[in-house]
Amino acid sequence: MDDLAERTRAALAEGGPLDVGLEGYAPRPAQAQLAHAIAEAMDSHSTLVAEAGTGTGKTYAYLVPALLSGQRVIISTGTRALQDQLYHRDLPRVREALGAGLRTALLKGRANYLCQYRMEQAKGEKFASREVAMQFQRVVAWAGRTLRGDLAELADMPEDSPLWPQVTSTAENCLGGDCPFWSECFVAKARQQAQAADLVVVNHHLLLADLAIKQEGFGEILPGAAAFVLDEAHQLPELAAQFFGEALGSRQLLDLARDSQAECKHVTASLASVMSPARNLDHAMRELRLAMEPLPQRAAQQRLLAHVPAVAALHQLDHALSDLARTLAPLSDASPGFATCADRATDLLHRLRTWQAGTGSGSLPDDESGQMANEWRSGSEPDPVFAVRWYEVSGRGFVLQRTPLDVSGPLRRYREQSRAAWIFTSATLAVAGDFKHISKRLGLDEPRELLQPSPFDWAHQALCYLPRGLPEPNSRDFPGAMLDAVWPVLEASKGRAFLLFTSHRALREAAEQLRDSPWPLFVQGTAPRNTLLEQFRASGNGVLLGAASFWEGVDVAGEALSVVVIDRLPFAAPDDPVLEAKLDAVRRDGGNPFRDEQLPQAVIALKQGVGRLIRSHLDRGVLVLCDPRLVGKSYGRLFLDSLPPFPRTRSIEDVQDFFATQSPPAEAIGEDWP
Repeated sequence: MDDLAERTRAALAEGGPLDVGLEGYAPRPAQAQLAHAIAEAMDSHSTLVAEAGTGTGKTYAYLVPALLSGQRVIISTGTRALQDQLYHRDLPRVREALGAGLRTALLKGRANYLCQYRMEQAKGEKFASREVAMQFQRVVAWAGRTLRGDLAELADMPEDSPLWPQVTSTAENCLGGDCPFWSECFVAKARQQAQAADLVVVNHHLLLADLAIKQEGFGEILPGAAAFVLDEAHQLPELAAQFFGEALGSRQLLDLARDSQAECKHVTASLASVMSPARNLDHAMRELRLAMEPLPQRAAQQRLLAHVPAVAALHQLDHALSDLARTLAPLSDASPGFATCADRATDLLHRLRTWQAGTGSGSLPDDESGQMANEWRSGSEPDPVFAVRWYEVSGRGFVLQRTPLDVSGPLRRYREQSRAAWIFTSATLAVAGDFKHISKRLGLDEPRELLQPSPFDWAHQALCYLPRGLPEPNSRDFPGAMLDAVWPVLEASKGRAFLLFTSHRALREAAEQLRDSPWPLFVQGTAPRNTLLEQFRASGNGVLLGAASFWEGVDVAGEALSVVVIDRLPFAAPDDPVLEAKLDAVRRDGGNPFRDEQLPQAVIALKQGVGRLIRSHLDRGVLVLCDPRLVGKSYGRLFLDSLPPFPRTRSIEDVQDFFATQSPPAEAIGEDWP
C-alpha cells in the first residue's frame, strides 16, 4: 500500500498501530474520514477546508498522515498552549505508536525565548516593583540551567509580567550576528533545529510573521514544506490583518527610550547626548497617553485627531522621536546596540507619520530634520483603499494601528508560491454547512471541502434551553431578567456552569448580582485564566463568569462543567473602527454588510462558545441561550442550523428533569421554537 490515504486508514483502523500502541485509543469513523481527506490533500498538493466537530479527534487525524507522508510538514496551531500540548504530548505518542523515526522541532516566536543580551542589559536596572525584581532573579537563576530558553518552562511566572520585554528580544531590537551572545542564542538554535526537521510545530503568529517577512523580501524563518496543516484556522484572517498592518505602541516607544539609555553603559561618552532625548521620548509617550484619557477606548483615527490635546501631544511625540533619531544616527558605529536603536527610532517615526498622512487634518509639520521627513514622505506609498487607521487605549498604554481590511490577496500569493498542500481545519469554519465565508477571507478558490460533524450522541448527552419571556438584549431590564432565568438552571445543576458574556460590562454586572450565590464564584480578571480554570475544576460546583477569552481554547471535561450559558448572540461591537470600515467596504462592493460580514462572524463565534459544553463522549450538559432574537428574528434559524443537533426546549421543567435523571432528555420543542 504505497498510497498515503490507504496507509493512513490502516494506521487508524482496528488492530492498527495506534489501536495496538496507544492505551485508551479506539478507532473512530469520523476521525478516519478526516484523516483520509487530509492524506489525499497531501498526496495531491491540494487545498482542503475541513470542519471537524468536537470529539472527531482531528489532532491524530492530521498527525498520522503528516508522519507517514515522508514529506516536510509544518503544523500551525492557534495558541502557544495548544502548540505545547501538541508537541510535548500528542506528537510523541503518535510517533512512537507508528514507529516513525522523523526529526521534529518546536518553534515559537522570539518573544517566547530568553534573550541573554537583554538579560545582561537589565542587570543593575531599577525595576517597577520588588515583585518584578524577584522575578528577574528567578529568570537569572533559570538562565543558568535551561537548555532551550523557552519561557514556558517558567510556568508559574505571570503571563503579563512587565519583566518579559526586558529579557526577550523583538525583530527590531535583536542585534543578530553582532550580538556577543549570538553563538548561544536560543532563538537561533531553535530555528536551526526547525530548518533540519521533517515536522515542525509552530503557531499562527509565527507562521504569519514569516509570511510578512517574506513579503518584504528579508528572508524566511521557517523551512519550506510540502504540506501545511493549520489547526484552529478560523483565527487566521484576524491574525493576518495584524501582521499585514502596521502598529506604533507605547511599549515600543518605552523600550526604545530604555534601550537607548542602557547602551550608554557600553559607550560612556554618549551619556550626555543620549539621556536627555531618551527621557524626552518617554515623557512625550506618557503625555500622549494622558491626552487620550477622555477618548473612547477604541475608535477611528479621526476621533483622535479631532481632540486638540491629542494632536498637540502627537506633535510633541514626533519632535521627541525625531530628536532621538538624529542623536543616535552618528552613534551607530559606536556599538551594535546603538545602530539598532537608531534604526528603530527611524522606523517608529516613519510609522507615526504614515499613520497620520493623508488625513486632511491634523497632519504634522516638518521639524528641524525636514530632509529626513521629506524623504520618508516621498518614498512612502499612500494607504491602499482597504486599510483603516485607528487607535486603542489600554491601561497606561496605547497603540496606533493601520489595518488592512482584506488579507485574502497576500494569503493566496503565499499559498500559491509554496506549491504545497494546505489543510485548514477547526471545529468552527462553516456557517450552516457552508464554507463560502471563510474561503473568501482566506483567499481560497474552490478548495476541497469536508464537513465532519461531531460524533457525540447529542440526543442523549445534551439539551438546549431557551428561556421564555426575556426582553430584547439592549433593554435595560435584560441583565436582571437573564440572571433570573438562569438561576433555576444553576439550582438544578448545582452550579457547575460557565456563564459567557459578550461584554465585560455585562460580566461585571452579573458578578455583582451573583456574589452572594451559594456556589463558588470565579470571575475573569480576578486571576490568570489558567488559575481560574484550575480553581473551577477543583471546586466541583463552581460558576465561572467569562468574556471573549473563555469562548474558545478552554477544555473542561467531566461533571465540573455541566452548563454553558450565553447571554446574547456575539455580534461584534458596531462602533469597532475596523468593523465599520469592513462594512463600508462590503457596501461599496454592492454586498449586504449584515448578511455578508456580521452574521457569519457571529455564527462562528457562537459555535466556539457552544463548543465548551460537551468535550467527551461521557459528558452531559445543558446549553442555555438567552437571546430572544433566536426565535424572534428570521436570522435566528441560521444560528440554530449551525449548531450540533441538540434536543431543544423552552421549558425549565425539562432542564430540571435532565439533571434529576440519567435518562435521555425529552425532545420538547415548543410551538414558538423555530
